[in-house]
Amino acid sequence: MAAVCGQAPGVLTGDAAWACIQHAKKEGYAIPAFNVTTSSSVNAVLAAARELQRPIMIQVSFGGAQFFAGKSLPNDKDQASVAGAVACAHYVRLMAPVYGVPVIMHTDHCAKKLLKWFDGMLEADLEYFAKHGEPLFSSHMLDLSEEPDEENIQICADYLKKMAPMKQILEMEIGITGGVEDGVDNSGVSKDKLYSTPEDVWAVYEALSPISEMFTIAAAFGNVHGVYKPGNVKLQPQLLGDFQAFAKNKLGTDKPLNFVFHGGSGSEKKDIEAALGFGVIKMNVDTDTQWAYWKGVLDHYHKNEGFLQGQIGNPKDPEGPNKKFYDPRVWLKSAENSMTARVKESCQDLKNVNK
Repeated sequence: MAAVCGQAPGVLTGDAAWACIQHAKKEGYAIPAFNVTTSSSVNAVLAAARELQRPIMIQVSFGGAQFFAGKSLPNDKDQASVAGAVACAHYVRLMAPVYGVPVIMHTDHCAKKLLKWFDGMLEADLEYFAKHGEPLFSSHMLDLSEEPDEENIQICADYLKKMAPMKQILEMEIGITGGVEDGVDNSGVSKDKLYSTPEDVWAVYEALSPISEMFTIAAAFGNVHGVYKPGNVKLQPQLLGDFQAFAKNKLGTDKPLNFVFHGGSGSEKKDIEAALGFGVIKMNVDTDTQWAYWKGVLDHYHKNEGFLQGQIGNPKDPEGPNKKFYDPRVWLKSAENSMTARVKESCQDLKNVNK
């Protein structure tokens, strides 16, 4: 991995995580971030990173974290989501060195109503930092895009002040990503909210840069969560170029902003290519890998349907056992293999591959 971002295998934090991101920006690639919900989906992502020998981002959402902990647990105070996110982070910390790859451990889309979840994870970060000199998570995302811009930016600044002493990266969103993701429905949002302005983005930079350089911006350029028919989503990645030009005019440096591409699933390759040229260093992928995981199970069923109708009896032997076909380790491995292939495809799309 020294040829990629000079980092040892394991979860990257602080200067190491930021250096990895800046290497991607300098070299014109982005690191895909994959949502996970189980140790199985974590393994699928790590397997792809290991095969490619490239850095990867693993992220967990509020709902994904709750599922990781177990949906039978109460979550009235976000306690299951906190526990699940922390458990996932510890699992990734344990396994990333075994797989031999550097990982940025991230949390996804924390809306204002979920700030108790964010606070719980920060508490775990501080506890880990006190013992190990680094936070448990590499980075967190605050998604306050539904709030007025001034409030959004102010809350982000307040939290960045808490994160900065740990050299933790904050991702924030300005403008709204449409569609539906993890129970958040923005499918009916006004179309003008799907596109940020240079002034919006600059206001974020002005507020956050005096606190820490370690922040990224998910600026809206028509992004929508999910997969839709071609033509239904009007991405305008050139807006990212406009945002960079506006900031360059203020600062005198080329491409000073670090952008995140939300709603990456189903995006056209040309839009991804254009976004990379405008300083995108991370792209979120969830819907496509969810489908890939399911398709692995579906393919296993179709291939072995006659052996999956009961514990005993199949086309070859009416009294034969079928355990080796319905054993979860078999069909879950098929799901993992399918998801791993899709993760590798996203890495290829984002040029996160060895040349």
